[in-house]
Amino acid sequence: MGYRVVVVGATGNVGREMLNILAEREFPIDEIAAVASSRSTGDEIEFGETGKMLKVKNIEHFDFAGWDIALFAAGSGPTKEYAPKAAAAGCVVIDNSSLYRMDPDVPLIVPEVNPEAIEGYKRKNIIANPNCSTAQLVVALKPLHDAAKIKRVVVATYQSVSGAGKDGMDELFEQSRNIFVGDPAVPVKFTKQIAFNVIPHIDVFLDDGSTKEEWKMVVETKKILDPKIKVTATCVRVPVFVGHSEAVNIEFEDEISAKQAQKILREAPGVMLIDKHEDGGYVTPVECVGDYATFVSRVREDSTVENGLSLWCVSDNLRKGAALNAVQIAELLGRRHLKKG
Repeated sequence: MGYRVVVVGATGNVGREMLNILAEREFPIDEIAAVASSRSTGDEIEFGETGKMLKVKNIEHFDFAGWDIALFAAGSGPTKEYAPKAAAAGCVVIDNSSLYRMDPDVPLIVPEVNPEAIEGYKRKNIIANPNCSTAQLVVALKPLHDAAKIKRVVVATYQSVSGAGKDGMDELFEQSRNIFVGDPAVPVKFTKQIAFNVIPHIDVFLDDGSTKEEWKMVVETKKILDPKIKVTATCVRVPVFVGHSEAVNIEFEDEISAKQAQKILREAPGVMLIDKHEDGGYVTPVECVGDYATFVSRVREDSTVENGLSLWCVSDNLRKGAALNAVQIAELLGRRHLKKG
């Protein structure tokens, strides 16, 4: 027997990716529903590459009673309205928005990092998916933290425009084309031109000068991994369509060499170590698209601090950063709590 699964926000980038990954990983499904706003009601969307077409249902009229799991990829607004209704109807919500991440009664889960935290889902029947940049970071940090205990992390992100949704991808495409033909590249989605440029600003500014994206990385890493770890982040939007990259500097309590770290990462769940000290011996965002792994390269010792390492981390933000992690949570939930048959 399988599950009755709802994908909310099914017509967006992440929602479509959720459908693809559910199909790819052959998640045990008896029935699946694609749900979105009234704008998409009646549209048809393919369930991965199964050939099965799903007619999009209107979230305003959808009844969650009798459904097992709802994967939400609809943003904080619709989630705030409909996730509690789904949860109250007995459907476990796995939410990709930021709405519930720091709620103490909602577990924030990366299955390779803190699977035990899923035990707390029953308090609200809701599980939160972390921010895309946080997800890949903690997958890389977890095995190293277990080995040598991390004190401090300094991370600079290079985040693709798909993190801003379809509008972000369209803006990069349009601006690039306009520049080639001599037309103006007017920013609409982003605060400045994104084509052939980088923007050190993601989400709103906070009182201390950091952005909300940077704040998310700090507080989510602490909640998922260890509240004692000190984290500082600089989040930058770059002209890449898909795939987030991160330059990470780590200070440990215990001694750890680059070779030891490479050995640990080579065996770590969810990590793919590609680290050759030669031209091309590392992974870039273009190469990670469509893959499940968090790729780690450029592991090296930092002589400026005691017990310091630096590394480069790349992942498909629509997959591990969002859709894949949500499906992995659903798999974990099924194994531990929603067993069928």
